[in-house]
Amino acid sequence: MKLSVIILNYNVRYFLELCLKSVQEAIVNIDAEIIVIDNNSQDDSCAMVKQLFPTVKLIENNENSGFSNGNNIGVAHAKGDYLCILNPDTVVAEDTFTKLIQYADSKENLGIIGCQLIDGKGQFLPESKRNVPTPKVSLMKMLGRTKGYYANDVQIESKGKVDILVGAFMWLKKDVYEAVGGFDEAYFMYGEDIDLSYKVVKAGYDNYYYGDTTIIHFKGESTLKDAKYAKRFYGAMQIFYKKHFKQNLFFNVIVWLGIKLAYVMSKSPETLETTTKRSYVYSKTRDQSLEKQLPKPVEFLDSLEDKIETHSMVVYDFNMLNTTTVIRDMKQKSKQENIVFRFLPKNSKFIIGSDSALNRGKVLHF
Repeated sequence: MKLSVIILNYNVRYFLELCLKSVQEAIVNIDAEIIVIDNNSQDDSCAMVKQLFPTVKLIENNENSGFSNGNNIGVAHAKGDYLCILNPDTVVAEDTFTKLIQYADSKENLGIIGCQLIDGKGQFLPESKRNVPTPKVSLMKMLGRTKGYYANDVQIESKGKVDILVGAFMWLKKDVYEAVGGFDEAYFMYGEDIDLSYKVVKAGYDNYYYGDTTIIHFKGESTLKDAKYAKRFYGAMQIFYKKHFKQNLFFNVIVWLGIKLAYVMSKSPETLETTTKRSYVYSKTRDQSLEKQLPKPVEFLDSLEDKIETHSMVVYDFNMLNTTTVIRDMKQKSKQENIVFRFLPKNSKFIIGSDSALNRGKVLHF
């Protein structure tokens, strides 16, 4: 088997449905399998997978064992030569996997490949390509100076070697994953992608950023960016520094500052609302039950070439459009002021989207 797509899910049933539908489209011409590991979700994620995706291999954990452990369980069941570690709050393009197979097959000494990620508003996510977060670089990042943290020498649309890739999408050979011991289970959540990337580099492999394909990553769906998040994040970085760097006073100051921030962030972030004055629905079907729930006025369009106004909601119907086209259009429309995007999966009666990494995404049933 060529590819195993590993998806660890926790309480994001509707994002998972959208993700799985996009993955199915992307593996049509590939000898591939999809493995979903559910970390004891309290929603109906597992029931949905069983009903809508009977060919998906579903592993139901009876506890939330964390990101590293969950993915390691999935990889242990994988039969593919290549692995794609994929977040459930992502949408892949139809050609993502075929492009990466061709690129990966051309590389010797291959480590991990990451691709271009955009958020739910169509904006590029700079964590798609990063440098090693040494103590000095991390301190500068905390102080708002990101130079040196992100791999800005590699252009967004290009390809090149980078050290650190993001866990929302990681492509690598199963042999390499096993050779470095997979994800370190000392990390419950956060930091494990940095650790795996760095372990692969230290083992002598080359990591690459591949900007010729783009996926959507609705950030922050499984956890909110609050004080608990901050404590976990900086706790993970403490594990990383102790493991990979010689401990010193400078290191201790950085960790202390990071953990201190966790207590400062005592309130959950406020909801960020974007004013929408109208809606545009790209669909061949005018569904009145959907129309009633959208910001008025509502205009149904069948061409992405039609101009739209600012302060609008754009709804993409995947019964009419493919993901590659939608991503391209999102990037273009995101240049306008206050445009929010919603997505209607094939054969579904809900739209979904996310306007901020600080808050959970929004699901609207109709």
